[in-house]
Amino acid sequence: MFPSSSATQIPSAKTMISAAASAAATIVLFRSLVKEYLPYEFQNYIFYKLKTLINSFSTEFTLVIEEYDNLNHNTLFKAAELYLEPIIPPDAKKLKISLTKKESKFSFSLDRNQEIVDTFNGVTLKWKFISKQVPTKYMSRSPVNFNSIPKSADKFFELSFHKKHKDMVIDVYLKHVIKKSKEKKEEKKSLKLFSLRRGGGDVWQSVNLHHPATFDTLAMDMERKRLIMEDLERFVKRREFYRRVGKAWKRGYLLFGPPGTGKSSLIAAIANYLKFDIYDLELTNLRTNSDLRSLLISTENKSVLVVEDIDCSFELQDRLAQARAMMPSRHYLAYDQGNQYQVTLSGLLNFVDGLWSSCGDERIIIFTTNHKERLDPALLRPGRMDVHIHMSYCTPCGFKLLASNYLGFTEHPLFPCVEALIEKARVTPAEVGEQLLRYEEPESALTGLIEFLEDKSERLKREDGNKDSNGESGTSEGKLAQEVDGNNGEVVKKELDESNGEVVKKEEGAQEPDGENGEIVKEEGRNRGAMINIQ
Repeated sequence: MFPSSSATQIPSAKTMISAAASAAATIVLFRSLVKEYLPYEFQNYIFYKLKTLINSFSTEFTLVIEEYDNLNHNTLFKAAELYLEPIIPPDAKKLKISLTKKESKFSFSLDRNQEIVDTFNGVTLKWKFISKQVPTKYMSRSPVNFNSIPKSADKFFELSFHKKHKDMVIDVYLKHVIKKSKEKKEEKKSLKLFSLRRGGGDVWQSVNLHHPATFDTLAMDMERKRLIMEDLERFVKRREFYRRVGKAWKRGYLLFGPPGTGKSSLIAAIANYLKFDIYDLELTNLRTNSDLRSLLISTENKSVLVVEDIDCSFELQDRLAQARAMMPSRHYLAYDQGNQYQVTLSGLLNFVDGLWSSCGDERIIIFTTNHKERLDPALLRPGRMDVHIHMSYCTPCGFKLLASNYLGFTEHPLFPCVEALIEKARVTPAEVGEQLLRYEEPESALTGLIEFLEDKSERLKREDGNKDSNGESGTSEGKLAQEVDGNNGEVVKKELDESNGEVVKKEEGAQEPDGENGEIVKEEGRNRGAMINIQ
């Protein structure tokens, strides 16, 4: 019997191993010859053509999302990191985990060359994270900061899918990625308080904002708090409205009143309510208007910009200018080099309401002052300080809220006595809170507060009596007098400032606050438009 032909054609194992070794040796030899004799550029060209030929038979299309776009951060790269974190499969064997200094939650991300498969509208998409070591180069931190950071690796994502879905991925899926990443960012966000950094590095330095103030804990009348919250909610919902009417998406608030009336607490409550970061802008630390513009550009959207005691900032600069004017010329240069505070009113107005104010969206700008009458009228008009909020002395309603916060109850037999004294004593919420903190027992705290209020009422009576005996007039709040202006002979109005007894000049056509607490009043000033007062 003859052997079959198929049996005779099967090569032996020795023959197969020999053939494979010969082929491998040929490939190695060919590769060595190519590297040695062909230019590097020509090698790349050949490999590119081979890869193109192979890809022409493939139905897969790949998008590359790099960490940097030239010298700028690629926002889509960061969005991809945030988007992929919640869809990492539970059976993943290797992940990167981190906890930054100023965050409260862990962050997970893909390690080098790892893949994640995502499904969107029935389409399968494959993400792959790639990191390649490269020679160290330096990248700019921000457009307004020339300090750089070293970069020793090229990081990018490869997003692969069937090429017939290219338009859907670019037009729909990537927008979905950005939207979900924003939601994830808001979920992980820790509110921060930014202040100016001295020296090199970033313009701003930050700490986590853990201020406990909320609108529920503020010692303000309920109606006034409701009006403020409604105004804030209306502002954040009107993006398209601001764009349609051609206005920058920002809103200015002026908080004015005696020290200790809760201006800083209201700022913290606004930030907590909107979940906005706070930027504390200290004008006296700035040298020029250009510094002010640079700071504005470097702030993020959805933020609260705060300028506290704005009247004091310009008073300091006025005093420095007067000192320079009085100095002999030979000392002027040395003095001026160390005291070049040149942020002007014009620069501040451009910051609040000029072209530079449109460099960003969804911003709240808050100014505080103890003396509203000292501010330039140009700052007070609508468009710059849209809402004026008078932070008054503690009221009976405010006291009840403080008692609830500090003592844990809202009714007590001593409350009527306290409320009657509060209306006479002119005490701030800070003073009331300090008295309630002095004792552990509620009865002792209320008794101590009553004694404090009685003492302050007596002092106020004696001070008023001294003023009357010295012939001073106009002790009632808001009392108006008329006087002829010596410059032009016109009759002007003057009003007594209750905080220091000084007479304050009132501009003709200026807006007077409404006398009814809790009512928002829109008034038409001469060439000023509408302004909101919350008294």
